[in-house]
Amino acid sequence: MYKLKNTAVAVMLVTGLFSAQQVFAKTVKVTMTAMEVDLPVNNKGDVKMAAWTFDGSIPGKPVRVDEGDTVDFTLINPPENKNSHAMDFHAAQVDVLNEFGEIKPGQTKHFKFEAKVPGVFIYHCGASTMAQHIAKGMYGMIIVDPKDKKNYPKADREYMLIQQQYFPDSENITGLLENTGWKGALINGKMFHYSPVHDPNATQVLESKPGERVRIFFGNANINNPIALHPIAGIWDRVYINGNPKNTLYGIQTYNVSVAEASTFDIVSPADRPTNVAIVDHAMGAALRGAITVLMNKPDADPKKGRGDQILIR
Repeated sequence: MYKLKNTAVAVMLVTGLFSAQQVFAKTVKVTMTAMEVDLPVNNKGDVKMAAWTFDGSIPGKPVRVDEGDTVDFTLINPPENKNSHAMDFHAAQVDVLNEFGEIKPGQTKHFKFEAKVPGVFIYHCGASTMAQHIAKGMYGMIIVDPKDKKNYPKADREYMLIQQQYFPDSENITGLLENTGWKGALINGKMFHYSPVHDPNATQVLESKPGERVRIFFGNANINNPIALHPIAGIWDRVYINGNPKNTLYGIQTYNVSVAEASTFDIVSPADRPTNVAIVDHAMGAALRGAITVLMNKPDADPKKGRGDQILIR
């Protein structure tokens, strides 16, 4: 009788825990519209690309959910578009021929998936030719916040950065596949987007106060090239491979982010003085073509930057 009673209690506790997890999990509705528009890829605005986008911007909007949430996704391909489009969430475990299948202009795609694995993941258009759709700007990031935060200290600020090769002639599919003809490195859609040191037309930088923990969600949307991510005048306090706290490295100078990978990087600036850090792709061919981002650590840092909807600075 005693063993049966203990077993019954254990079953009730497990059932209660499972039910609680179900209650806390939520469904997050996400709708995106494929838009074929011309967008500037430099800060001055005089260099433009015939872009294919999610909702008219490069990158697409951040999608953020908690581990265990269900993403209820709808993709709209308006009839005025000329091309088929699709959605490939790297955080999803579904059917590539079903959920990730492309849709023609005038069609809509709807599917759901449970975000089972914590981390940061690229999303992108998977329509053919995939290389062209990504090169034209159809990508973004989904953040799946972990349930277990014991090895994941709270960040004071968070920023999202996605790097992409810029091919002026994105109609040249052979050039995309052979990695020839790329002329720039875009950070969140523009060369030297956040680097007034290298481009006087750049008006934005990342900001934090001295001593704050800044978390960078970084994605590689290049067609072919890995990225050697390095903070000049700093050290990555922690690197969470794929954004998962179970995969943590400490005290890292440079971490290679492979093609179609995203990872999370923490940096903590000196608390006793203002400093500046340049976050770069240490492959100089990319850095000097636009892959440099300035992080200013100063007492009067904008309190809105790196918080809420300001994790992606437009």
